[in-house]
Amino acid sequence: MKKLVTLLTIMMVVGLLAACGTSGTGGNSKPADSSAGAANQKEAGAASNAEAGKQGEGAGGDFKKLGDEPLTLTFFSTSGTFPDVEFNTLIAAPIKAKYPNVTIERITPAAQTTNEEVLSTYTPDIIYSSSSSHQRIIRTGAYEDLRDLIKRHNFDTSQIKPILWDYITEITKGKGEEIIAIPFNANQHVLYYNKDIFDKFGVPYPTEKQLSWEEVLDLAKQLTRTDNGVHYVGLSNDLLTGLSKHLGLAYVDPQTGEAALDTPEWRRVFELQKQIFEIPGYIGPDNKWNYGRDEFMKDQNIAMRVTWLANMVGPLEELRQQGVEFNWDIAPAPNFTDQLGNTREAQIHSLSVNSQSKHKDEAFQVIAEILSEDGQRILARNGRIPAVDNSALNADYGLDIPVLQGKAVQNVFIGKPLQEHYIHPYELEITARLTEAAEDLAINGLDVNSTIRKATETINKDVETLRTTLGDL
Repeated sequence: MKKLVTLLTIMMVVGLLAACGTSGTGGNSKPADSSAGAANQKEAGAASNAEAGKQGEGAGGDFKKLGDEPLTLTFFSTSGTFPDVEFNTLIAAPIKAKYPNVTIERITPAAQTTNEEVLSTYTPDIIYSSSSSHQRIIRTGAYEDLRDLIKRHNFDTSQIKPILWDYITEITKGKGEEIIAIPFNANQHVLYYNKDIFDKFGVPYPTEKQLSWEEVLDLAKQLTRTDNGVHYVGLSNDLLTGLSKHLGLAYVDPQTGEAALDTPEWRRVFELQKQIFEIPGYIGPDNKWNYGRDEFMKDQNIAMRVTWLANMVGPLEELRQQGVEFNWDIAPAPNFTDQLGNTREAQIHSLSVNSQSKHKDEAFQVIAEILSEDGQRILARNGRIPAVDNSALNADYGLDIPVLQGKAVQNVFIGKPLQEHYIHPYELEITARLTEAAEDLAINGLDVNSTIRKATETINKDVETLRTTLGDL
């Protein structure tokens, strides 16, 4: 009997040692280094995935497979335009179709609730963010470092478009090189235009040719007028922040965190914005100077709007489902004359796992499913630019979303998008100062130099306060 006990003890020890030797990877594992570009990224990604194959489910991975048991995962969107119609079409419905006992449930907080308040009240398993909010969410501690999950689930990072993946790896550079998100889609820019307004004033439509800003301004002047009491505006743009993305400009210096506006490149941006405001008749009744999505979609008095693709497609489809339609189309995003051939920075919409989730493996499997070829094809067919580097999906773009039927959707792919500039942790907090600067140009009588000087001084004062409240990040 004593010998039997000894033998069983030895077998248990051997089994425990074997299990420890083949368990999931530790916290020091790193994803493929994408800084050398697409070729190195793919080579490193392949090596990482080969290693992951040794350490995945068959070699001791004890994670639960998605769909093995009934499960509800919660989902929260921190920023970016992501209406319910897109959430259901792109995420909830495809997962439910493939895994009938898995439900993705959206957390929809009350209006004016901050991300920080939501994340301290709820524990969403999956977090959707735009690149503008990554730094703010990092400060909450809600993002899980995905490196272990990437390896454990054999996720191929080399499939992601380099300009998206490189940005993700740079977010936490110098802070342990964590991977806090997986790109979901690339949010690019286009020129939306209202055909009815062009027809009303006898102006030819934009075509597949990428226009310069000078050409767009000329069209805008022809289309800005008051007719039968309706104030028509030829052009709406995303103000100084949007124009700066044509040149990949940071708002604050990435090293010092102080204003980076006093440069020749930023001066070009301010001067173009002032030219837009100076179009005769542009400033409307009651000094209205800022025109956006509602004026284009609902009031329908904006002839052209240059903006994010995702800012409009989902809301236009929601509007269509409510019975509101009008005659609009898509043209390539314009640019400065010496930048033709490029569009603007491609904003990243991403998916992350909550560090406090009780279902991290299942949440990551949902993300991997959405990043599969089938998942990304659903995105493409419903009006989002895929995150994966597969140009064959471009041919499917917009095929399944009714609002894009008959539109010149291939104009979306004309021009090369830029990698988004590094967004400093202070940047989101000082963005409002650039809106104030636009107002100074529009109706407060300041010239370009005075506006830049005032904005610089105001931003630098904000930075001093932020250093006190947030630390020197």
